[in-house]
Amino acid sequence: MSGWSRRAVLAGGTLVLLGGCGTATAQVRPASAAARALIAAARRQIGVTLSYDPAYTAIAYPGGDVPRAKGVCTDVIIRAYRDAHRIDLQSAVHQDMATAFARYPRRWGLKRPDRNIDHRRVPNLETFWTRQSARLPIPARAADWQPGDLFTTLIDGRLPHTGIVSDRVAASGNPLVIHNIGGGTREEDMLVAWKPTGRFRWRL
Repeated sequence: MSGWSRRAVLAGGTLVLLGGCGTATAQVRPASAAARALIAAARRQIGVTLSYDPAYTAIAYPGGDVPRAKGVCTDVIIRAYRDAHRIDLQSAVHQDMATAFARYPRRWGLKRPDRNIDHRRVPNLETFWTRQSARLPIPARAADWQPGDLFTTLIDGRLPHTGIVSDRVAASGNPLVIHNIGGGTREEDMLVAWKPTGRFRWRL
């Protein structure tokens, strides 16, 4: 996600964002060992990644990252896969784009892959996961999302966003999500705050 802030969501008056690790939950759902590891790696970012910063940054390759105190929504997923499963989305997306660049969105005016930023853009991750046969049908009920699922949505119908579905369930009955939507990495009841546009399960 890019080009928006947490303040913009609060200004809409339609959401109450819940806190991080202290969020009250009704239950913890069973999950595979791989999904539990991914979720735990994402949860460890809470209190570490404290801000949202979409600025373009030159980073190392492979395994590059901006300082963990900041990041965007995609960085939550990138870091969780690296920490939990030693899977480098930066390298995986770059290699796929190098061989199939025409299959990826062209909205940024690029003529070739850019390994500094490509993996940090939600539409590119959606394309990559789809090409990896990781796309699943979007459930009719929020309760049918599974721990470790990756969701995508469009905030206010225009701003791409993504995160990881938690194994914890809010009192509302909705699974919590771990994401960075403007105030750093948090675990919140926001899976259906906007209509989901994609559901993916990759290497779990």
